[in-house]
Amino acid sequence: MKKKKTPAVKNLYIASLALILLTACTPFIRTNDHKSVVNSPNINNSSQALIVTNDCSQSPFVNVFLLKKNDGKWEYVGKSMSGVIGKNGFAAPGKKREGDGKSPSGIFALKTAFGYNEAMRTKMPYRQALADDLWVDDVHADDYNRWVKKDQTKAVSYEKMRRDDDLYKYGFVLEYNTAPVVKGHGSAIFFHIWRGENIPTEGCVAVSEDTLLKILAWLDPQASPLIIMGTKNTVERLIP
Repeated sequence: MKKKKTPAVKNLYIASLALILLTACTPFIRTNDHKSVVNSPNINNSSQALIVTNDCSQSPFVNVFLLKKNDGKWEYVGKSMSGVIGKNGFAAPGKKREGDGKSPSGIFALKTAFGYNEAMRTKMPYRQALADDLWVDDVHADDYNRWVKKDQTKAVSYEKMRRDDDLYKYGFVLEYNTAPVVKGHGSAIFFHIWRGENIPTEGCVAVSEDTLLKILAWLDPQASPLIIMGTKNTVERLIP
């Protein structure tokens, strides 16, 4: 028997689907693999949520919605915003793998903001990205999917957190595959500045700089913010 949604969670589900822009696409294939949400944050404990969704698992183009819970009811904050995800669209829940060019589907906590400046306008815990800061994507390394200092890792593959461009000038970490870390299931999943509105990522979520600054100023750790990602069909299944 399908578990009955609580009023607040049901309201979040209805709100998250109400403004999705539909696109023609091959139908999404359902799966019973829910490994990616086993340790997901409890929706009932959060009062801020980002919804990143589309109607096509292969599409890299998404809509981003901000929602806030007031008196137990989820309400929109502003209008939907455009974004991009992995070049190969969304991975089904539990199916994200390193190097597949897909963004993970699931519910993930938001805990850490980062950027190139010493500080920025956000309430979120903030970490400045320095020249020797790396994020390990070497599936054989002990510190896979971790932010480390260059002189403290033996990894042979990694991302520079302070890039030569502005993509990571501002951003925040999606707590995907972080507790616990499963090697090969994907690393360095961030919400960051896009290269352009028609240019997808390798697996992250990206939006315009103005949009990202708006979101960072809005996020509040006291609200236990989370992000819900996936196609419309996936979002329906992710919310318990």
